[in-house]
Amino acid sequence: MPSSLVSAELSPEAEGISAVSAEPDIARPGWAQVFRALRHRNFRLFAAGQTISLVGTFMQTVAQSWLVYRLTRSEWLLGATWFCTQIPVFILGPLGGLAADRHSRHRIVVLTQTLSMFQALLLAVLTLTGTVQVWHVMVLATSLGVINAFDMPGRQSLIIQMTGKEDLLSAIALNSAIFNMARVVGPSVAGMAVAAVGEGLCFLANAISYVAVIASLLAMRLPKFVPRARQSPWAHLVGGFRYAYRQPAIKSLLTMVAVTNLSGMPVMVLMPFFADEIFHRGSQGLGFLTGAMGIGAVIGTLVLARRTKTSGLVGVIFLGALCFGASYLVLAWSPSFYLALAIMPVIGFSIMRHNASANTLIQTLIPDEYRGRIMALYSMTVVGIGPFGSLATGALAGRFGVRATVMCGGLLCLLAAILFRLRVRNLPELK
Repeated sequence: MPSSLVSAELSPEAEGISAVSAEPDIARPGWAQVFRALRHRNFRLFAAGQTISLVGTFMQTVAQSWLVYRLTRSEWLLGATWFCTQIPVFILGPLGGLAADRHSRHRIVVLTQTLSMFQALLLAVLTLTGTVQVWHVMVLATSLGVINAFDMPGRQSLIIQMTGKEDLLSAIALNSAIFNMARVVGPSVAGMAVAAVGEGLCFLANAISYVAVIASLLAMRLPKFVPRARQSPWAHLVGGFRYAYRQPAIKSLLTMVAVTNLSGMPVMVLMPFFADEIFHRGSQGLGFLTGAMGIGAVIGTLVLARRTKTSGLVGVIFLGALCFGASYLVLAWSPSFYLALAIMPVIGFSIMRHNASANTLIQTLIPDEYRGRIMALYSMTVVGIGPFGSLATGALAGRFGVRATVMCGGLLCLLAAILFRLRVRNLPELK
């Protein structure tokens, strides 16, 4: 492919981004700042649609895990299903980021949300008709992963177009809070719905919930996307990787997020075994544990949204990793359901503050012409790294047991936190 084409990336003005400083100093401190991103009409629409849609998403997540568990009672197949959902994000994530930097991010997200709706609907039909098999679930999980590989970088890059950099921290934190409020409601409802009427209606509810987010996206008023002459796709893709590699701060943040999310996979994958085989609480217990984690995450992200500056976020990342690493160790050897239920909000509080802080720092440090590709790398570290953790979790749990596997995750997380703290001492961008 020709590499002599002149690169003319979209400017912040062309993408509807305010030309503001990377670290704004907003006058009104404290809780008055928590909801400041909602002053933007586009973000209000996005938040409303996400609130409804994400409840359905978490209903489907819990119901899908329970369906695989009910059909197979296999740790390995449970891990393999997570692998199918997440491996496309790792493999195709760079292409999703490339698309987000070359095409309308708004149109990309509308398309991916529509395709996700049809994926949920097909899963619902198969389950409600009693014809669903494990291979159906895995194929549809893989298709959702392909969709997410393009949806995640597009959606992450779109947030700044709704608010500008001056309210980016608030927008990311509120988006995380919405995500985790859905984590509270969705699994709790799913736990009761699965016990009462089965998994199929959870999948159907998720399909219907996508109507809200699609409608909110279509109602937004964004500047018209104007494509310009640019590098060849291959040169553009390589340029994104080269930029990330040559920025020590970005590379350190992405590495930290990757390792900490990898260490958390045993908790996510093996939660059905904690709920049923260890604590004997069934699908309702699974819903309560996942919901409790969401409560802590909501509180953590709302507290984070009070911040008006990015200074100090490195400390939030470090302390968050220490805290949820230690919490994994407590959960791993918890003697009772109630202690596990008490520790789940601490895990949620810590990990979401960690991820939201890293997301904000990365988006603040990068120029907009690289945003889609770098946020694709971020999505790969949050979700794309999961397949390897899922397979390793299934294999380790089958050989050494559920508790020992979660303990290994906790120790890995603590080690990553210490190494990250030592690394950032030499990086002025992160001080």
